[in-house]
Amino acid sequence: MELQKRQDQGQPERKGQKRKLEEEFEEEREISVAPSGEAHQALSCEVSAQVSILNATFSWKEADRAAAKRATHVLAELAKNEEVVNVIVDGGAVPALVKHLQAPPSSDGDHDQRPFEHEVEKGSAFALGLLAVKPEHQQLIVDNGALSHLVDLLKRHRDGSNSRAVNSVIRRAADAITNLAHENSSIKTRVRMEGGIPPLVQLLEFADTKVQRAAAGALRTLAFKNDENKNQIVECNALPTLILMLRSEDAAIHYEAVGVIGNLVHSSPNIKKEVLLAGALQPVIGLLSSCCSESQREAALLLGQFAATDSDCKVHIAQRGAVRPLIEMLQSADVQLREMSAFALGRLAQDTHNQAGIAHNGGLVPLLKLLDSKNGSLQHNAAFALYGLADNEDNVSDFIKVGGVQKLQDGEFIVQATKDCVAKTLKRLEEKIHGRVLNHLLYLMRVSEKAVQRRVALALAHLCSADDQRTIFIDNNGLELLLGLLGSSSPKQQLDGSVALYKLANKAMTLSPVDAAPPSPTPQVKGSMLTEFAFWHLQMHSVQCLMVVIGRRMQEI
Repeated sequence: MELQKRQDQGQPERKGQKRKLEEEFEEEREISVAPSGEAHQALSCEVSAQVSILNATFSWKEADRAAAKRATHVLAELAKNEEVVNVIVDGGAVPALVKHLQAPPSSDGDHDQRPFEHEVEKGSAFALGLLAVKPEHQQLIVDNGALSHLVDLLKRHRDGSNSRAVNSVIRRAADAITNLAHENSSIKTRVRMEGGIPPLVQLLEFADTKVQRAAAGALRTLAFKNDENKNQIVECNALPTLILMLRSEDAAIHYEAVGVIGNLVHSSPNIKKEVLLAGALQPVIGLLSSCCSESQREAALLLGQFAATDSDCKVHIAQRGAVRPLIEMLQSADVQLREMSAFALGRLAQDTHNQAGIAHNGGLVPLLKLLDSKNGSLQHNAAFALYGLADNEDNVSDFIKVGGVQKLQDGEFIVQATKDCVAKTLKRLEEKIHGRVLNHLLYLMRVSEKAVQRRVALALAHLCSADDQRTIFIDNNGLELLLGLLGSSSPKQQLDGSVALYKLANKAMTLSPVDAAPPSPTPQVKGSMLTEFAFWHLQMHSVQCLMVVIGRRMQEI
């Protein structure tokens, strides 16, 4: 379907999560950097001094290790200020830091005593990760050989040690890989070629939750728009562990896990099937009620992806309880949360039963309100969802009763795709104004409160067929309701009424007596001719009313 294709093209792309790496070291040192020339000179001298220390201390001597640890710490603290990252790189810090990602060469006496083991490597990985926040430095770091060393650091736990230092160095290595590969397709591929994906998948089961989170963050980045990486992550049997992580009470854990799965299934139908077979659907639906709005957003986007083509999945998502929390998210203060929930509901609304369920659960009004958004993507997602709801006859009366037709007609839509979607929605509604739908609307015109009666009359003036005009506007007093709007104290209601009457008159012109069959001489037709005359008179009266209102408006202007 054309509209569905547009929705796919307009879908917000997932971004690999760039880690900020701004947690403090155990030791603290504050270095203030001012933008003045003197401060810049002092900074360059400081960087040169630390680089010289790193270049001169690559050994297991305790004094060297202590000095190297301190130097990596100083450079990392400086690199937290992005404004001075270029100065650090220009000062030659990258090759010096890469060198210290590995342990120094061992001599015979070094095996028994290894001071600050893992500490220097951790500091180097941390500093390089901060430097990699700037995309222009990513390739330089990789070209200096950082990736192979970082991948080796991911395996530091294999010697059986589980100390805090080991956990920290693994986490810093995973974070550095995340930043190096962020939005850099060639480096994502290099990580795979260096063997980085299998150890990252293994770390998803690591005892330390910070390590789990860092590993998931790296996999999330590596999976984004890289099919070979996606396939290897799945082949390494990451899905069962990731699905378990979706159920974690730790918001940071399930946020990263749903992000990895989302990037894996994006544009990958085969992986999407594997993810669903592995049991991801229910825990993802569960995340719609997470305390973490980012997890809710990711879960809604993922459910929209699940529902994209598989009709059975659309039904299962609704049956398993996704509709109510998605509708609640439409009213969130978070724009992205509203956008993703509207996206998911739009996909679910391609199923007939879901269309009725979404409207029944109160989704219609908040979706209509989103048409007022100044965010083009959010507005389009809402319009697409409404297009789906309009396909079900059970929703048409509700659509009209809450003023949906006027909302669609009066809306200011940002992109052409949204305008086209709204036009198709109005056409869908128009095609359903007959039979039981029309009977229900006529019933509402008789028994509902005045505001609803007027909304129905206004909508029918635009949507009904010419053949039904007598029934609606003479037999059921629809014309009286429209004429009543002309006397309203609200300029908007006056305008709506006059436009509806004008539309009605134009439709009635198609029933001109000139084109009708010759009148029969039988008495029964006299009444028909009188009715035709009365109806024609009402047409002219409505046009005259319109002219009067327009004249008044012009005088006011």
